[in-house]
This record gives sequence, C-alpha cells and structure tokens, in this order.
Amino acid sequence: MIVDVCVGIDHSVNRPFLPSREIPWTRAANAEWAVKSFRSVAAAAFNLAKPLIGDAGDLDVEQLREEMAACIEGRGGEVATGARAARIGARYAALAPAGRQRFFEVLASFGVDHAAVDAAIAEVGAAADASDREAAERRLRTALVPARVRLLRAFNSLPSGVKFLVEMRADLLDVVKAQPQLKPLEADLKDLLASWFDIGFLEMRRITWDAPASLLEKLGHYEAVHEVRGWSDLKNRLDVDRRCFAFLHPAMPDEPLIFVEVALTTEMTGEMASLLDQRAPVTDPALATNAIFYSISNCQRGLDGISFGNALIKRVVQELAREFRQLRTFATLSPMPRFREWLETQGDTAASADVPLKAMFVNRAWSRDAGAAATLKTPLMQLAAHYLIEAKRGRRAFDPVAHFHLSNGARLERINWLADTSARGMRESAGMMVNYLYRLDQIDDNQAAYTQEGRVVANAHVTALLTPLRRPVPQKTPAS
Repeated sequence: MIVDVCVGIDHSVNRPFLPSREIPWTRAANAEWAVKSFRSVAAAAFNLAKPLIGDAGDLDVEQLREEMAACIEGRGGEVATGARAARIGARYAALAPAGRQRFFEVLASFGVDHAAVDAAIAEVGAAADASDREAAERRLRTALVPARVRLLRAFNSLPSGVKFLVEMRADLLDVVKAQPQLKPLEADLKDLLASWFDIGFLEMRRITWDAPASLLEKLGHYEAVHEVRGWSDLKNRLDVDRRCFAFLHPAMPDEPLIFVEVALTTEMTGEMASLLDQRAPVTDPALATNAIFYSISNCQRGLDGISFGNALIKRVVQELAREFRQLRTFATLSPMPRFREWLETQGDTAASADVPLKAMFVNRAWSRDAGAAATLKTPLMQLAAHYLIEAKRGRRAFDPVAHFHLSNGARLERINWLADTSARGMRESAGMMVNYLYRLDQIDDNQAAYTQEGRVVANAHVTALLTPLRRPVPQKTPAS
C-alpha cells in the first residue's frame, strides 16, 4: 500500500465543494461512503428485489451454506450458478456488520479437499513418465485451490462483480483483525484481485478539469490526507501547471485505483503553502524545470497490499519527460508520518543538543513562536536526519514513506523545516517534509543500495546533520 500523501494547509474557501452531508472528506466519512457505494453497486448489479432470506440483521446460516455449496458445485448449469451467485451477493450487501462476519465464516469453511490433495500427491509420486507427471501436477494444482475460490470467481462474472469483490475485501480486512481464522479467505481474495489488477491491465489516464463531474468528485472523496476544500481548490490542482494521473481498470472504468498530483515548478519546492495557494501565479509549463510529486492517494481500501504506486510514478515520469523535455528534476514533497511517534520514544536523545524537546509536546503552538522555533530547529533537523537514515525496522526504514521511495530508487535529498504547519503536519511530522529525488540515471544503484544493503543514499547536506548525533542513541522503535 502507498503512503506518500502530503498534508494540506488550513485554507478556507467561500464556495463549498458540496454540502458536508453529501461529500465526506474524512477517513471515517470515506468508509461510510464506500459502504453506501458498495450496497448501491450490489443492488444495481444484481437487480434483485429481495435478499436471500430474512432481513438485514438475520442470517440463516444453514440455508446460506446450502446456497454456497450449490453455487460452488455448479448445480443446474452456468445460468443457475449465476443466479445463485447473484442472490448470495445481494444478501451479503444487505447484511449488517455482524451478519457479514458470519457470512465470511461460512464462506471460509469451504476450503481445500484434503483427501483430493493427498490423492493428487500420490499420483504425482506414481507418475511413470514426464507426461504423466505433468498431468498429475496439474491435478494437484487444481486440488490445492479452496472451493470458496469458485464462488468468488462466480461473483466476478456478474455485472460490477469486480467492484463488489473489492468492497467485500475492504469489509473483510476490518473483520480479520478480530477474527484471524479468516486470514486464509482474505489471502485467497487478495490473490484473485492481484491477478485481475495486474499492472498490464490498467489504464493510466490524465485527469483534467474537463473530466466528468462524478470522477472529479471522487478525487475529493479519495484524497487521503491532502484535504480538497472546494471546487476552486480542486480546479487549482488541475490547472495548466499541474498534472493529475490515475490508474483505472476496465472493469471499474469510473473508479480511480490510485492517483498522483504533480506540480510543474521552476525550483524544488520545499513547503506546501505555495503549492496549495489558489492565489499564487500560474507557472508557464514550458518554463518548468521541476516536477514535484506532492500527493499520492490510494482509492480502494479493498486493494490494500496490491501495489500500484511504483508503476504509476515511473509511468508518470516517462509521460512528463516526453511532454516537457526541459524537465530536469523529478522529486517528491513528502511527510514523515511517524516522526513524532518515534520522537516521543527516544528518551534522552534530546540531551545531545541541550534542548528540552519535551516542551515542544506541551506547547503545541511552538511553530508560531519565533524564539521557540529557532531554538528547536537544529536539534529537530538532526533528529529528523537520524530518523530517516538510521532508524530501522529490521533492514528497512522505520518511516513508511521513506521506505516506499527508497525502495523505488529515490535519493533522500532535503529535509524542509516547517514545510507543513497544518494540524496534521505538526501532529505527525513536527511540521517537516522531505524531498526525495528521482534521478533516472541513479535509480537502479540507489535501489540496490537500499534493498540489498539496507543503506540509505542521501544528499551530503542531509548526512551532515547526523554528525552531532553519532553518540549512542536509544533505539526504542515503537511497535507497528
């Protein structure tokens, strides 16, 4: 899953995007909207007036089990199987959360036929020649597929069935936290979706202000952190000196899977305010020398763990380089979303600079106090460099955004002081942001250094900040 989403600033606009009751902007509201969308999609796709049995809070488990078994076994042929799958899907869409959990428990019970697996293994061992062995191995592969997968594939064959399964997995990811015995079912569904959402099947589309209003609305819905504050804010993000690209799937043509927002600038931007300022002058794209990736948002909770970000960034870089041959720098402006969490675990680290950093956690307005900010700048910048380069979880960077970009071959280029003073930026990153630089001729070497050696390639200005902290520092890395 991609986590490079940058925090917005506290602007207000006179004209709201939509009434708050109609367009949710928070994660919680996004989840509620997704459930409503899921149920409406199911109702439209399956076109059924009644659920399988009972009302939304009532589930006849044995009848459901029988329906699932008949569907998995294909009783009555393809048409009958499709009708059963539609009834089961419509029933699921009508269930309350407790009912959905029971639904998953029933579905998970249709696992692998162990006797069939044992028999297939014996056939492999008894194969007389290469041809017989290949045939036996094919039967073994078939036997190893849980029966429930056949029902999941039956859902896929229905209208809007892919969207149905994506939303179903979103529900399942929540349930499996408390019901770990459902992890095999979740893994089966993830594997199916990963095969259907292979990068080769995806379309990269540029989103402009001329896109359908329904698609523009979804950019606002799905913007993970960088809150869209109205139609004028969104229009600013789609102006001539901006680019927005999304991946879409043929089975979900109006649903972005992930999108990235890019600003075309004449310098490497080091703070968010100028990027989101609707009153800022528009840059002539023909004069731009920098492409700043300032927000990447995953849109489909049900596709968590299926990575699109790496491919999208590379495709966008190629597209921008083709369109604007004068571009020389491709960089991000990224948060450090777990820096404050990490900082609070570091005990006496702050003593190395003789600055009581704990006061920062008490005085939440310190960034607006010039004296306090000046006092804190050096030690916090030093700690940020240590956090990004040396704080590890195993061999990977503790910071998830750093891990994503370093894994993709970026270089840690610059740490920006008080680059995002929004409430979220201060709460998570102590107001700091990072530029990760993608130099096309260095990506492979940087990627190898990080993935094979665990070494972070960083600009000398960043590594210089480590010097004052070379004394032993407590590594109290919090649990994820």
